[in-house]
Amino acid sequence: MMVDRIASRSNETSLSRRGFLASAAAFGGGLVLSLNLPFGQSEAAAPGEFGPNAFIRIGSDGQVVLTMPYVEMGQGTYTSIPMLIAEELEVNLKQVRLEHAPPNEKLYANPLLGVQATGNSNAMRGGWKPLREAGATARIMLVAAAAKRWSVDPKSCRAQDGEVIHDASGRRLKYGELAADAAQMAVPERVTLKRPEDFKLIGTPAKRLDVSGKVNGTARYGIDARPPGVKVATLAQSPAFGGRVMSLDDTAATAVKGVRQIVRLDDAVAVVADHMGAAKKGLAALKIEWDDGPHAGLSSETVARELEQATLGSGAVAQNIGDADKAIAEAAIRVEAAYHLPFLAHATMEPMNCTVHFRDGECEIWIGTQAIARVQTMAAEAAGLPPAKVIVHNHLLGGGFGRRLEADCAVRAVQIARHVEGPVKVVWTREEDIQHDMYRPYWFDRISAGLDGQGRPVAWKNRFAGPSVIARWLPPGFKDGLDPDSTEGAIDLVYDLPNFHVQFTRVEPPGIPTGFWRSVGPSHNVFVTESFVDELAATAKQDAVAYRRALLGKSPRAKAVLDLAAEKSGWGQALPKGRGRGVALQFAFGSYMAQVAEVEVSKDGNVRVHRVVCAMDCGTVVNPDTVQAQLQSGVIFGTTAALYGEITLKNGRVEQANFDTYQMLRMNEAPAIDVHIVKSAEPPGGMGETGTSLIVPAIANAIFAATGRRLRKMPVDSNVLKQPA
Repeated sequence: MMVDRIASRSNETSLSRRGFLASAAAFGGGLVLSLNLPFGQSEAAAPGEFGPNAFIRIGSDGQVVLTMPYVEMGQGTYTSIPMLIAEELEVNLKQVRLEHAPPNEKLYANPLLGVQATGNSNAMRGGWKPLREAGATARIMLVAAAAKRWSVDPKSCRAQDGEVIHDASGRRLKYGELAADAAQMAVPERVTLKRPEDFKLIGTPAKRLDVSGKVNGTARYGIDARPPGVKVATLAQSPAFGGRVMSLDDTAATAVKGVRQIVRLDDAVAVVADHMGAAKKGLAALKIEWDDGPHAGLSSETVARELEQATLGSGAVAQNIGDADKAIAEAAIRVEAAYHLPFLAHATMEPMNCTVHFRDGECEIWIGTQAIARVQTMAAEAAGLPPAKVIVHNHLLGGGFGRRLEADCAVRAVQIARHVEGPVKVVWTREEDIQHDMYRPYWFDRISAGLDGQGRPVAWKNRFAGPSVIARWLPPGFKDGLDPDSTEGAIDLVYDLPNFHVQFTRVEPPGIPTGFWRSVGPSHNVFVTESFVDELAATAKQDAVAYRRALLGKSPRAKAVLDLAAEKSGWGQALPKGRGRGVALQFAFGSYMAQVAEVEVSKDGNVRVHRVVCAMDCGTVVNPDTVQAQLQSGVIFGTTAALYGEITLKNGRVEQANFDTYQMLRMNEAPAIDVHIVKSAEPPGGMGETGTSLIVPAIANAIFAATGRRLRKMPVDSNVLKQPA
């Protein structure tokens, strides 16, 4: 399939030069420049400042303030995005200071999502061209201001390290000295962006701007919010999905020292106290009887059966090429398989939290969120206020993984705060978080293929069922029974398949909230497709790497990463007994990647991942350190899911509660991770989620290589892998 064409489309934005340079007007010694960026139009700069767009302000002190439209949750955005501005503006990265963008869909909507949110691994993809153009426009106007002051041709001047220099005379002016004058300059009709060979920052390893604050303790997360007089609350929600509070005895709880108030809601009870310790003690002392509601009998088995049944019927056709049914019927060999993937929780490092203060007809919120405008809108609805009366302060995020794209915690905190005088910080315990998450969906796939006499696939058919997160989160994105998130990784395979059919059936498990989880659709689809390609190679009795390579056709970028991963991993070299290598290849989030996992399976069925080799082509690399860190973290996250990740249901309840039952990969279990980056001049692709989606099939395929046992359901079941006594 023509994945290169898909990749090209994924990096397009709606930006045009005519729209970008719409109008300019002087204002109070600063500049109001209307830039029709995909993010929206600019706001006024303060008097004496140079504010060429909604993102950049330069004051008389020369400091560049970037209003950051994305959030930092550990992925390095607060360094890589400023590098785009600094590169074209010709300033040192240390000169850039960051501010969180306020909620404003018009100004700060992600151009590839259409909403103000950080997710889908597209911060760099969305900002790559418009933010560089914004920096270049500001630089040209600053140079023009200096040239006018010196009465010289602007072409005889250049910008460097936050100054404009006239080489012929040796004169220099700092940006801060030019800010007011630059606001009076005409906006250039065209800007020429730097050629890659002229980059000074882009492509170089840059120290992260957010590290110092995290080391010295000045970094502010949502949980650090402490408005004067704040109380702390924690809560118990109905253990069964859809349940309600039937009766409450809070006598013992109110007697706990430091407990100030008990807030009873329809489906939850919160204890408000002077500090978290008192709130937890008070919560433990509550006597609550619950009405389990309509989903009391729900189980994982019930969900699985419903999804499996759904794949027997017809679904929405996501992709169709040729006649897969006919080609499979006429094939020399037919292969069929069924795959399951479970619900997964996020378990973010920073506990879920939100601080709310009602006063004088307005509501003020302190939170760490990936979608600040969504929080404002939904909190306003819960508060019974217009959005303009809801003030939201965003913070650094101690892990997001898609969990903080949701506004449910803000809504719950508002519901509690409406009963509390003064500000209240609501903090979820780990148990409440894991048992009341917005879970990665459960999916079931029924997949088949036909092979010719040489073992080459002549047809591919995949029918899968599961929830659609997009249908709930962004209803316009769900059209004709399909959404791009659910199908990514299932329809854009890198392989040439002459007959290809994929259909999706949306099935929403009753009462179970599902949400985005690091790589979402690809975390499911890539496991299925790359595991099944491995099955086809095994059926054809061919080497897994060679088999894939023969199917790549017109995809040189996919070939390059596959060959590099194979070379660096020592593919084909002998391994000790009980060890195996597994390969997986994907195009997802606009990037190409291959991984080879080396695993060991013990006699008792336990799996140890010793080494993972990643070969990545993510287009132009902005900060190679970030690429490496993102791949390492993605591999760790995905390895955790492969070995341990599973949320199960019994009697309408989640059975897991904390890290003793929802296990994380331990430090001593972490594999060695080798990252190799393919140099590319293509626009940047996504990075944050790619490692997570690919490592799971790489591990499963390695287990097959080591044991001959094919795992079609995650996580790894050691009982299946145990060797007979």
